Amino acid sequence: MADPRPFLPSDLNTLPCTYTPLPNGANPDGGAPETRKRHLKELLAIFSGLLMVSLLVVIISGKEPNSHNASNKHEPLFLAKQPHTARPEKLRPVTRGVPAGVSEKMNRLAGDVDAPVFPWNNSMLSWQRTAFHFQPEKNWMNDPNGPLFYKGWYHFFYQYNPNKAVWGDIVWGHAVSKDLIHWLHLPLAMVADQWYDINGVWTGSATILPDGKIVMLYTGSTNESVQVQNLAYPADHSDPLLLNWVKYSGNPVLVPPPGIGYKDFRDPTTAWFTSEGKWRITIGSKLNKTGISLVYDTKDFKTYELLNGVLHAVPGTGMWECVDFYPVSKTSDKGLDTSVNGPDVKHVVKASLDDDRNDYYAFGTYDEKTGKWVPDNQKIDVGIGIRYDYGKFYASKTFYDQNKGRRVLWGWIGESDSESADVQKGWASLQGIPRTVLFDQKTGSNLLQWPVEEIEKLRLSSKDFNKVEVKAGSVEPLQVGTATQLDIVAEFELDKKVLESVAESNEAFSCNTSGGAAKRGALGPFGLLVLADESLSEQTPVYFYVAKGPGGIVDTFFCADQTRSSVANDVRKEITGSYIPVLKDEKLSVRILVDHSIVESFAQGGRTTITNRIYPTKAIYGAARLFVFNNATEISVTASIKVWQLNSAFIRPYHQDESSLASFNHVTFIKLIAPFFIFLTLFFVR
Repeated sequence: MADPRPFLPSDLNTLPCTYTPLPNGANPDGGAPETRKRHLKELLAIFSGLLMVSLLVVIISGKEPNSHNASNKHEPLFLAKQPHTARPEKLRPVTRGVPAGVSEKMNRLAGDVDAPVFPWNNSMLSWQRTAFHFQPEKNWMNDPNGPLFYKGWYHFFYQYNPNKAVWGDIVWGHAVSKDLIHWLHLPLAMVADQWYDINGVWTGSATILPDGKIVMLYTGSTNESVQVQNLAYPADHSDPLLLNWVKYSGNPVLVPPPGIGYKDFRDPTTAWFTSEGKWRITIGSKLNKTGISLVYDTKDFKTYELLNGVLHAVPGTGMWECVDFYPVSKTSDKGLDTSVNGPDVKHVVKASLDDDRNDYYAFGTYDEKTGKWVPDNQKIDVGIGIRYDYGKFYASKTFYDQNKGRRVLWGWIGESDSESADVQKGWASLQGIPRTVLFDQKTGSNLLQWPVEEIEKLRLSSKDFNKVEVKAGSVEPLQVGTATQLDIVAEFELDKKVLESVAESNEAFSCNTSGGAAKRGALGPFGLLVLADESLSEQTPVYFYVAKGPGGIVDTFFCADQTRSSVANDVRKEITGSYIPVLKDEKLSVRILVDHSIVESFAQGGRTTITNRIYPTKAIYGAARLFVFNNATEISVTASIKVWQLNSAFIRPYHQDESSLASFNHVTFIKLIAPFFIFLTLFFVR
């Protein structure tokens, strides 16, 4: 978000300009040539100055000026008090989505009934809008749908309410990009205009056929709120933008089978090809409280055969939404097409749990003949084991990017504030930065999630902080300027002698229940404070906690603490995170992307990730700061940190007459105007 203060005074018409009137009777075309030349130079100088200012605006847009100087001295960490403000208005809890047959789309705040409404102003709310994460120009967005790469463009479809900043009236939004970062908004792809989707064009997936054509399967909510599956395809496959879509005249192609609730049948996956020459999909559902994924075969995407049994089922996990199924290589760092199988392949099953609105995954073995999948470890099965993300991350979907040979993960990042604030600002929800996903060959039990490499195109200036000693109980400012749009890479080393000498403890640690970053232990917490103000009255710690248990076994946890993220009292403030495997001789490492109201954190190369929505009232614009801290009691930490400022992605509507807009940036702008400035320079020299 650019600083709202102008770079130039508003009264440009008062710019000084010298004018010497001609003598009486002088010929305006023939007299005083030096004076006219001077006038021309002065006008050109003014014009050149205005162009230079425009250039500076283009270069620095997305960055806020740093209006405060960080101090080296601070009050004791985490002791800053938050002011109490009484508010007369009250939040009124409602439910959105559940009556229609999908997961709850209303953000629940603790104590909703009595929660006061914080008096957000336009400056605070404007700051919350991100600079390089995908979001529509306005209104509500949720699940990612049908991502694919086609004829030189990445396509992204999404659940969208074109009318309001709350869930409802769902259609498919559509955007394209050349690089998964610089997005261009296109017209709506599909709207709710048929009896089989009149109550919502819900989540779906794309499949690219061997001849290059595309089929899209999606869930529709009928005029009687029955969940059915429908087929759509591009009206013109030669159109790289896929602007127009046709719904199959024989829709719906699938209805809930016997024994399945009419509101428990949704979100078809990308299809994969079997050795029998058929296409296979899976669809999420439930039987009582057992989450299941049904399996169907088809040859033409119009008629289907339901296989006996299910792909997989886990008791007690409830309704499975947005099921995903895909292969990962055990030996390669490349992604795999969805149809690949073989001895060097593991298959991932992911489910979004309606009950707790989190995404869980597990590795296993897929038997094509039976259409069944068996987890490698039942203790960390789908829904009871590992999550994609331990923060705000739901309804995710992957696709195989044949352009770069990688599998890319999208995830919906909902809001953590009140619905009234969303309505006031006019929009709700983001998409996370697309992530590559790979099998972690070192642990054999984790995926490695990492921001796509294209995000590095946004890097501007950087600062290095090498071998910074952070003593126990201390906090140190990192002088990076404004800290609103950052890419942070950090490594932490513990004093091994102290680690060996620290006494063992029987205390069990959990990110969620152990008191957050203010709770001091012998070996932690330590990490970074993002989106903090100078006084630390607002701060979001992203940190490691090391626990030494019986037998000298060392466990490491990766956490994020939102309890002091904002003085506002109508936002959700949680402490989240998880145990993270750290192998012998590995340094503790984290990468953090900060983009206004979203913070995405990736620990140990992406073994564990945490996404947070943050709503500060003070740590915004030029007042946002970055700190490194160590709140342990017995050990010092050595930190090496590199921080980049990040540019905006300039996400905007697509213009038909400017097909290269996606790659237009300030570098292109400089190239275009450089010859003009060279001409002016030569002119003035003369």
